[in-house]
Amino acid sequence: MEPFVVLIAVTGLLLLARALGAARPRRPAAALRGGLAAMFTLTGTAHFVGMREEIIAMVPSALPAPGLLVTLTGIAELACAVGLLWSRTALRSAAALSAMLVVMFPANVYAADGAASWWDRLGPRTAVQCVFLAATVTVVVRHRDRGTAPGRARPVHTGPLAPTCHAPDLSGAHAPSLPPTRTRERSDSDPPSGRP
Repeated sequence: MEPFVVLIAVTGLLLLARALGAARPRRPAAALRGGLAAMFTLTGTAHFVGMREEIIAMVPSALPAPGLLVTLTGIAELACAVGLLWSRTALRSAAALSAMLVVMFPANVYAADGAASWWDRLGPRTAVQCVFLAATVTVVVRHRDRGTAPGRARPVHTGPLAPTCHAPDLSGAHAPSLPPTRTRERSDSDPPSGRP
């Protein structure tokens, strides 16, 4: 339940700060990245401190070395939380976290207990995991589509298939220049042109 509260609270605070002009996340997706980073910092830290034994107990018994798996997933969550904060790695980090949420879902099924508190039962756990997955997938989609958004500069193509024509300068500041003409070297067999 705490990760869900952190995700909602941090994302909401960043959106509020953006609306008030106190912070500069340029897009709502940046606020969502901040909320996810805070949430996965909390859950990744729990793999080492505070809840380590409970998380190890969540690993299905069919999997070997549950302690090692918890350590590796904790490192991955912390690394991806940092990656979400940098726009160059946000797409890959969100994609990795989306995959981890799907792969680790059986641990939530295994940990769901009818005698547990209501938020630890399978229904609420599944709903919360769907919210987390929707958030990470939203970041993936927003970052993937960001390069094709209208008004954004398109990459300049170079190489053998690059376009060879350029748009003329219509601002009036400069007269369009003509392409250079090719000149042929004069040979001894050419008739004299009358020029020195």
